[in-house]
Amino acid sequence: MSGGPSFPGDEPSLVAERRGTGGEGPGVLELEQDREAGPEGAVRSFALGQESFRPTARLAGLERMGERLARRIRVVVEPFSRAKAQVSAEPLETVRFEEFRDHLPGFTSVSLYRMRPLKGSVMLVIEPDFVTSMVDAFYGGSGAVSRHKGRGEFTPAEERLLGRLAEAVIEKVVEVWGEIAALTPVLASRETNAAYVSPVRADEPVVVQRFTVLPGQGAASVVSIVYPLAALRAYEAQLSAKVHADAGPADTEWRTRLEAALDNVHLPVRSVLARPELSVAQLMELKAGDVIPVTLSAKVPLIVANRNLGHGTIGEREGRVALMVEHIERGIRQ
Repeated sequence: MSGGPSFPGDEPSLVAERRGTGGEGPGVLELEQDREAGPEGAVRSFALGQESFRPTARLAGLERMGERLARRIRVVVEPFSRAKAQVSAEPLETVRFEEFRDHLPGFTSVSLYRMRPLKGSVMLVIEPDFVTSMVDAFYGGSGAVSRHKGRGEFTPAEERLLGRLAEAVIEKVVEVWGEIAALTPVLASRETNAAYVSPVRADEPVVVQRFTVLPGQGAASVVSIVYPLAALRAYEAQLSAKVHADAGPADTEWRTRLEAALDNVHLPVRSVLARPELSVAQLMELKAGDVIPVTLSAKVPLIVANRNLGHGTIGEREGRVALMVEHIERGIRQ
């Protein structure tokens, strides 16, 4: 465009141009520096409308949850390995799903779980050699074995242990997520070929949370939990918070003792038979021997600790005035 402003000096000029292919397809924004600037003046292209990944900093809470989850996975692994295990959480990684899937070996364990209310599905990826090592250690071996090179299926014993291991890990994931949301896991499928698993489109971003597991004498393995990035966006505010209380597992024994203690708490119970009204003048003229007329209502309230729980009818039982409860307010535990 002639007549535009010019910039004096040796600063590189910046030229922006939108180009298409015959007027079709997405435009490309080209940023071109002065060719005399050397290698740094190379042309860089950016496809307009392409969504960039959100910074991992917004998922800082997921990083902290990963550290707690690592301790819980260690508790899961040790009964299988029959030895002390070391589990460490790796930094989160945000990649496209096709990129993550392409780096998986041809034979691996991929479990797909629906974790309501999270949108989409969560993947749990466990290396097959780790499963073989756990089976060997569980039945008295050293755990230092690797049998799945060139094989494409698990043995029945490995299938059973893999199911128990995956369910236990997902249970710990639900516990750690308890501070953010109450998740309900449901197994959707379990595959040994990642090509058959498509929780999201190939070009959609996923967040990969990896854990390096070193069980006893066995070799180090990696357990990965893969979240669709879109599923985490609804919880970005909670995940970016710096402080969360660790809800931890429910203490059923403590709850039972608390309920038993509450069952023995005594509360005052009363009823009101009548509510006569007097003017201030009548009240000032009252003297001993005066009679205040009282009209008994058909229904009288049942009041417990200043709260109206229901109503009933006044009568007699075993020579005593009694209240027969006829109605309990909705929402009151009977």
